[in-house]
Amino acid sequence: MADRKRITLAVLGLGGQGGGVLADWIVQLGARGGYVTQGTSVPGVAQRTGATTYYIEMIPAGGTALPVLALTPVPGDVDIVVASELMEAGRAILRGFVTKRTELIGSIHRVYAIAEKSAMGDGRASAERIVAAAGERSKRFIGFDMDAVAERTGSVISSVLFGALAGSDALPFPRIAFEDAIRAGGKAVEANLRGFAAGFDAARGKAEPRAETARPILPTTDAGRALAARIEADLPREAQFFALEGVRRLMDYQDAAYARLYLDRLDSLGSNAELITETARHLALWMSYEDTIRVADLKVRASRFARVRGEVRAKDDQIVLLTEYMHPRLEEVCETLPAGIGRRLLASKRWSHRLEPLFAKGRHVETTSLRWFLVLSLLAGWRRWRRGTLRYQVEQARIEVWLALIRASDTDAAIELARCQRLIKGYGETFARGLGNYTRIVERYRAGGLDAAGLRRLREAALADEEGAALGEALAS
Repeated sequence: MADRKRITLAVLGLGGQGGGVLADWIVQLGARGGYVTQGTSVPGVAQRTGATTYYIEMIPAGGTALPVLALTPVPGDVDIVVASELMEAGRAILRGFVTKRTELIGSIHRVYAIAEKSAMGDGRASAERIVAAAGERSKRFIGFDMDAVAERTGSVISSVLFGALAGSDALPFPRIAFEDAIRAGGKAVEANLRGFAAGFDAARGKAEPRAETARPILPTTDAGRALAARIEADLPREAQFFALEGVRRLMDYQDAAYARLYLDRLDSLGSNAELITETARHLALWMSYEDTIRVADLKVRASRFARVRGEVRAKDDQIVLLTEYMHPRLEEVCETLPAGIGRRLLASKRWSHRLEPLFAKGRHVETTSLRWFLVLSLLAGWRRWRRGTLRYQVEQARIEVWLALIRASDTDAAIELARCQRLIKGYGETFARGLGNYTRIVERYRAGGLDAAGLRRLREAALADEEGAALGEALAS
């Protein structure tokens, strides 16, 4: 058996990306090509739940004895690694599967892990570092956005990966053998062959069609055009892009009058272009805070249902049921009520004790059912009375205090104060943590002795961890 060429492959994929289908195609390919082939799968939870490693080992048939094949990949002994997402390629490198003997084939798009999305700041892993490591550690790296190719061809990423594997010439089989393996599978053959062909061409260096250059979103209403003209006339050029996007966001969030309030607040900041630009970004985010009305509105939009149907590639005659996990706390519910009622409920220990158990647990809400669609639609329609809610009054007061502090500070410190708004995001516990960190920094600034550099250092410390330990240390020092 020593002179028989053994080939080892590891396929690393996320749940739902068709890693099992891809592994089955490779096993079929080897078996039809005269190889003794074995495939196994090992669910992995080391990095994120749902990530699975599929291992295929093949050796030419025809020896005097059947070979004994391994069940899992061994670091330093993998010929080909196929990764369905960039972080999975990074995981393969960290686990030692990728060496100078390894052909690494992977998509460079990202599916962000929960830890990346829930970080206080920008918690994304560095894509550039992973791509650089992929090129340095492997024998050869073939990488492109296979998710975008799958979307463009109306196929799935597993077929694009299979095409890239064929185009790499890393396996001793002709293209027709790969295509036959897809046909033998018997599922969505035409779509899979389209994805395969696109992946094959991309791996061979044939350029993908260029995406259309993004065009600015132009106003479509008289009110929008009037606000756009005001931005062009009154604000520095550097701030106009963010201000226009802020106006669009706030008209969608509330109405034209709310967008005019946004521009009035920007006009009150003077003429420094950098300060107005930074405040334009962060003021729009704060004014479009996530309350229960906003969440309900986003959940029942027709565009969202259409996007979900597109993501799962549902046909016109297929029914898609969509279940959401929602967990509004008593605070969020009371903040949606008229300000007077909400304040009294939150201030009353008796009522809080009675009502809190009703909101102690989250619930699964089927937004495609008539019952929950109507409930959320009614809640979304409450936005016309949003200005009377407790949350609106509380947030507007916080915003005015923030803007007054910006106006009273020197320019450098004012810019850093504007950037401190990025600590406040999301809703529920995430919002409470961010607001708490922001409040600690602002109180320290008001106490005196803190300049722009100090504000920046405290903000970066607050973004370092959710618990606020780094911020506590920075404040103490």
